[in-house]
Amino acid sequence: MGNVNLKKVLWPLAFLTVFAFIAGMFFMSAQPSQSPQAVQEQLEFSDEDFIGCTSIMVGKLASTDGSVMTAHSCDGNYRTWLRIEPHAKHEPGTMTELRSGYLHTEFPQDRNRVSRKGEIPQVPETYAFMNVAYPCMNEKQLGIGETTIGGRRELRNNEGMFMIEELQRIVLERCTTAREAIRLIGELVKQYGYGDSGECLTFVDPKEVWHFEIMGAGPIEIGAVWAAVRLPDDHVGVSANIPRISTLDVNNPDYYMASDNVFSLAEEMGWWDPNSGVPFKFWEAYSGRRPYSTREFYVLSTMAPSLDLNMDMEELPFSVKPDKKVSIRDMMRYYRETYEGTELDITKDILIPQYTRPRRGEPQPAEQQPPQMVKSPLAGPWMSSDLRTLVNAFKPETVGSVRAIASSGCSYSQIIQCRDWLPDEIGGIAWFSFGNPGQSPRIPIFAGTTELPGSFEMCGQKKYRTDAALWTFRFTNRLANVKWGVARIDIEGAVQDFEERALEELPGLEQKVRELYKEDPEKCKKFVTRYTNDFALATMAKWRELGEKFITTLLR
Repeated sequence: MGNVNLKKVLWPLAFLTVFAFIAGMFFMSAQPSQSPQAVQEQLEFSDEDFIGCTSIMVGKLASTDGSVMTAHSCDGNYRTWLRIEPHAKHEPGTMTELRSGYLHTEFPQDRNRVSRKGEIPQVPETYAFMNVAYPCMNEKQLGIGETTIGGRRELRNNEGMFMIEELQRIVLERCTTAREAIRLIGELVKQYGYGDSGECLTFVDPKEVWHFEIMGAGPIEIGAVWAAVRLPDDHVGVSANIPRISTLDVNNPDYYMASDNVFSLAEEMGWWDPNSGVPFKFWEAYSGRRPYSTREFYVLSTMAPSLDLNMDMEELPFSVKPDKKVSIRDMMRYYRETYEGTELDITKDILIPQYTRPRRGEPQPAEQQPPQMVKSPLAGPWMSSDLRTLVNAFKPETVGSVRAIASSGCSYSQIIQCRDWLPDEIGGIAWFSFGNPGQSPRIPIFAGTTELPGSFEMCGQKKYRTDAALWTFRFTNRLANVKWGVARIDIEGAVQDFEERALEELPGLEQKVRELYKEDPEKCKKFVTRYTNDFALATMAKWRELGEKFITTLLR
């Protein structure tokens, strides 16, 4: 790609771009729930860079502090309301309803377009858990990340009762460890069926991390085919919308689990021949796609550069031992990643001339010095598709289309830490962020948190609304995108300030919770709940302040 002088093209259009953005943001009407395919077309990602989610996993010996981590960026038009579902006891004979369509509701009681799939017996007691679109953490430090991985269409069976988000809810209500959760899912889908597309769940508890992939068993059989692999404790892994599980050693249950039909179904469907001498690979049998793309390669190759991984390999390692141990700061940085400064940076060729002018009173040079080419302040990793199309119309292939980890189409994201040396109430942390993870602060929501601000329970996906917490952040972040080269200083500075504050205050919080735990565990919950809410409200106040600043500075 060559450099292009866009000064005369972009600057006259800046006002029109800003006006169109503001008009669209404030007058957008409610839209019906969209399929992932529809969202993909809107955002103009290529097939290879299908909009979806990213889940990075870190074993306890691979992290700097001994914590076990996973994460999830919920990229797409999914609900953004969340709340803490309380610990509960249930009468004998109680049933729990299984639903479909809950991913696109506007508030917890909303049942518009929600359908009933069936019901199963309830257990006597259920754990409190963090109820997001894809439920993610319970009070016992069981955490879950998620990515949609597709798989062969022939495996889909819409008659199955369980959607993936309902499986996540059920195991968080009933389980305390990753292994227990995987076994329970295996039992449930075998009895009641799996009715969703191919999905990956990344389970963590305070001891270990498991990578789990599941698909339907075809239109005739009610059930599912699935496999799970435990990451070595000193390894990291990643899932980014492509099946990744390879060979399976089911005789080693400490590291592998699978459904009874994992080999037989592949043989029956003609996707693997046991007599061919070719080893069975889960991704090859049930997907056929190359088991990695840009995001998987970026994470693994930068975690372990000593391995000299490259994009020409048929397979990447399922997991790698990182060259340096991974901290929570590292994980936050990965979820802000846009590949800036690399060949994958989509803005690297959007350059404008910057002239050096003499100061007042200095003599004019005899000859005009050639300008220095610098990145346009309108260039940013989250430019609108219209602006990208406009730039490419003047100079084809100036702006590429690369699926980065941080996406402006993100509903929310969280990075989950599980720590076995602390009481559960504070040992489990979901570092939660609304909207684009490259622009929003992370709020520590602890396993013992029992309540969140009221605005967290209102979704902001269907329209702009001031009572939805999402828009406190999305409003400011989208204003920042108008002139990202200028606004990023404030946004990135505020993100860093809150990250520093949270991590600096964490040791003192942990000590206080230890003391309270000796008195009464309930006091721990009240303490961390108050802290989480205060922190959340502080981030919201800051982003409102930045939004007001951007209105007066970026829209002049």
